[in-house]
Amino acid sequence: MTAPEGRGIAGHEESDTFRILHVSTGNVCRSPITERLTRHALSVRLGDPLGGGLIVESAGTWGHEGAPMETNAELVLADFGADYSGFVGRELLDEHVIRADLVLTATRDHRAQVISMGHSAGLRTFTLKEFTRLVRAIDPATLPDPRDEGMVERARALVRAAAALRGWLLAPSVDADEVNDPYGAPITFFRSIGDEINQALDPVVTALTGVSARR
Repeated sequence: MTAPEGRGIAGHEESDTFRILHVSTGNVCRSPITERLTRHALSVRLGDPLGGGLIVESAGTWGHEGAPMETNAELVLADFGADYSGFVGRELLDEHVIRADLVLTATRDHRAQVISMGHSAGLRTFTLKEFTRLVRAIDPATLPDPRDEGMVERARALVRAAAALRGWLLAPSVDADEVNDPYGAPITFFRSIGDEINQALDPVVTALTGVSARR
């Protein structure tokens, strides 16, 4: 069987797209919220629903294949003006990891599960909050200008820079890199998780695009 072409396969870096994969457990709460908030932020900042070559997806380590996202997750996305329509849950597969340029997980356990799948995923897999912390420490002037070299090259450089910093910039606490699971919780808890995810995504999307959020 031929391995699917992807980031873990030599020579694929010439692709003109950059895939971001968000991972949680069931792919019905946290990762759908993160996926659709990322897409929304890219669209708002770039005026481009396609995200300038950035493709945003999600899956779950115990994904509810074919399931819709939780109703409370849809309500959270509606609060932010993000599109929740047409979502279908997916179980995390090797091909998703292989094709991803950046994997952002809800927790450290999810990160460990992705890395354990192989495919040279270690240097491009982070928890969302871990990546946020690392991105904040990167001087944007050291990254390629997306107007000159394109969004994809900037995104690749950002991941390399974050990976280089990981061993030097440690989490302030054991739980600092975690996004708690709101599954089965009331809408108030879902909204607090949505706010948490949105705040973590803000510096990430700014670093990826070079465009700050409109205040």
